[in-house]
Amino acid sequence: MYTEEAAAQAAPSRLEKGLKWFILAACIAVGAELVWLLGITPFMPFSKVNVSAAEGLSRESLLAYAGVSSQSSFISLNARTSEKALRALPQIESAFVFKHFPDKLEIVLKGREAAAVAFASLKGKMVPVFFDSHGIIFRIGHEGKADASAELPVISGLVIEEPYPGMRLPAMFNSLFQQLDTLRIKTPELLAAVSEIKINRKSFDGFDLILYPIHKQIRVRLSELNQDLLRYTLLMADVLAAREPGINFIDFRSGMASYTLKEASSE
Repeated sequence: MYTEEAAAQAAPSRLEKGLKWFILAACIAVGAELVWLLGITPFMPFSKVNVSAAEGLSRESLLAYAGVSSQSSFISLNARTSEKALRALPQIESAFVFKHFPDKLEIVLKGREAAAVAFASLKGKMVPVFFDSHGIIFRIGHEGKADASAELPVISGLVIEEPYPGMRLPAMFNSLFQQLDTLRIKTPELLAAVSEIKINRKSFDGFDLILYPIHKQIRVRLSELNQDLLRYTLLMADVLAAREPGINFIDFRSGMASYTLKEASSE
């Protein structure tokens, strides 16, 4: 005979059974999610690929250089190999490839920035070449950027024949290129006051610099280049040009300014 006591015992039994089914269903759902997340998604093509821009290189070409295709996945792509391939590009200074589990990819690039521009002989023609603070040529000609050299110092005295992207200029000039890059970033107005910087090689070792201040006939000799010296040099050029119109050279190589007149000078 069905009694209240039997009903009381059956109710917890049904509740316990329902709870077990719920736990089982939850375990199956979590397990399926883990299988999808850990066992399937990492093998599927990336759902999102972010690539930072690089001048002169399209997104498609960057992905191709990095070895990233429409079928690349978290498991199949070797990030270090992709970084190495991207860093080999002349236009790229640094490249980092990040795989975000389970199916996202991020490529962070830093393009080379021109510290100065020079002119080189290429197939019998003179063309502008752009190089960075490490002396690496990464652009030849304007390549659709006609005003690319407008705000860059022009360096003469470098002998560059048949340049190619990735070509490295002599390491002895690296300190000059780095200083030019610092001036370009911190005090571009000082560089804008100079129309040309000529490298004057010494007979045995090293080099001097000859600066051509803009809108002046005075030339300035220096043994090095830095922000304070350039500022002082340009100031002295203004002062001496106002006092003595016949000045040809101002020489700062000894640490003290001396000058020669045009009649007595010989370069």
